[in-house]
Amino acid sequence: MRRVVVTGLGVVTPLGSNIDKSWHRLKQGLSGITFLDRQEFEGLGCRVGGEVTDFNPSVFLSQKEIQRWDLFVQYAVAAVSMALADAGLDPKKFDETFKPGVIIGSGRGGIKTITENIKRDLSGSRFSAYLMPATTPFMAAAAAAMKYNLSGPSLGISTACASGAHAIGEAFRWIRHGYAEMVVAGGAEAALCRPALGGYDAAGALSRRNNAPEKASRPFDAGRDGFVVSEGAGIVLLESYESASARGAMIQGEIIGYGQSTDAAHETRPNAEGEARAMELALLDAEVRPEEIGFISAHGTSTLLGDRTETLAIKKVFSGKTAGKVPVTANKSVIGHMLGAGGAVEAVFTLLSLKEGLIPVTINLENSDPECDLDYVTDGPRSVSLETAMSNSFGFGGCNAVLIFRSIQADKAGKADKKC
Repeated sequence: MRRVVVTGLGVVTPLGSNIDKSWHRLKQGLSGITFLDRQEFEGLGCRVGGEVTDFNPSVFLSQKEIQRWDLFVQYAVAAVSMALADAGLDPKKFDETFKPGVIIGSGRGGIKTITENIKRDLSGSRFSAYLMPATTPFMAAAAAAMKYNLSGPSLGISTACASGAHAIGEAFRWIRHGYAEMVVAGGAEAALCRPALGGYDAAGALSRRNNAPEKASRPFDAGRDGFVVSEGAGIVLLESYESASARGAMIQGEIIGYGQSTDAAHETRPNAEGEARAMELALLDAEVRPEEIGFISAHGTSTLLGDRTETLAIKKVFSGKTAGKVPVTANKSVIGHMLGAGGAVEAVFTLLSLKEGLIPVTINLENSDPECDLDYVTDGPRSVSLETAMSNSFGFGGCNAVLIFRSIQADKAGKADKKC
């Protein structure tokens, strides 16, 4: 089986519409959560969210594409553009002999466009002719393929909040087993609209800390009261080590393990057994022992049951003294819950953490839940020597995806000396 490396990164997040802004603010622990003051949210119990405020679609898209494509597609296409540029690739040079693949996940697809078209219909206006293609979760992958000549294998994945992580994991398998040489993979979401917030809020899943938005997302804290919906996209460019070496690419890191499982238990209630099984399968796939994991990027949504369940699952896998020693961080404390994009964005941040030897802080964890008693990184970014890390993503319906990454110092691929 072939080694699979990461040579390009691209993100759009509430912290900023590129890698530099997002990573810089994450390291500083500066929250991207704000009060949602748009009229469409009036009357809802939850009025906080992670909005992308500095995104300029015209940098990446034509006016026609902006009009036709839902915002989640626009975010995806922008992040793909950044990842390709970061990898030093020019899509115009892709030809009949070189066909990169693409897998992009989304939990809610074009829910904003659906909402807008329902409003149009109720007001007597016609539905958009692009309503159906613009809103399918696959359109992010399809649009990226059309825009950047990605004519290899493609998939659109929708596994709720694990969508982005599943996309990266499946792309990893494609390359590892020889089905593709290079794959663009990740997740995109733009679900900050009334139906999404209203639905999640009605289920009792969202924080109502409207008077202090920056404090609303507080994974593992005793005072947490729900998660915070955010938007954006995260994309990685995966390719075989041989491909990266042959073209002298700069390697950001290596993906070495992927585990997935299904709880088969409940629509929304998480299950520690299922989550633990995904972690165990990822470790087995990576041929790594639990004590070799340098840190865990937790799913850490800030829900009462979710955080306790993940803590229990980690204890099941990292038994004994190991569980209390492995550092755990929760990016959602800063960026909120980007739903189907969350796992992909957190994978990007995990790679950057390994590259810099720095674990981002979990903000707002002021008083730990007694049932959440692991080594959460709360005292500012933690500088440590890192080689491997685990990134967890768990979704509604009990779908679980876990990725394991290994660091390779950013140098020419031909000079990397990691063993397979």
